Amino acid sequence: MNAVVRSENWEIRRMREADLSDVINVERAGYRFPWTEPVFRDCLRVGYGCWLLEYEGQTAGHLIVSVVAGEAHILNLCVHPGMQRRGLGRELLAHGLYSAARLGADIIFLEVRPSNRSALRLYESAGFGEVGQRPGYYPALGGRREDALILARPLTPMD
Repeated sequence: MNAVVRSENWEIRRMREADLSDVINVERAGYRFPWTEPVFRDCLRVGYGCWLLEYEGQTAGHLIVSVVAGEAHILNLCVHPGMQRRGLGRELLAHGLYSAARLGADIIFLEVRPSNRSALRLYESAGFGEVGQRPGYYPALGGRREDALILARPLTPMD
């Protein structure tokens, strides 16, 4: 799916290697333990759904989705903290659901930190529910680890 999705103030399009420095800047602003550039390069190389959201001409967020054997997995969804609370995360999520459904997935999964309350609210409002946990999944301060909640929701052709 190569379509560009536009609104008056924002646009979602395929991520390119040339975007990676901006993507890394957003990732570092958004996460205490950000993905590295080689991880993003690998996602592009293997053909994951790598999407970039621009808001008023600036890189504001990104989304990485893997679809394999009828299952999709949101691997990374990040909106720059200075651009949050504008519905951009919701737009990226909706785009990911739509893209995964169009690629034949009938269910989509993601992991989220229990401490990330705003992300949990977003995912729950989009119909995701908890289906499990991954103990010690995320790095945390002081060398500790934080569990991940595994969320899922079914996909339909209407997504």
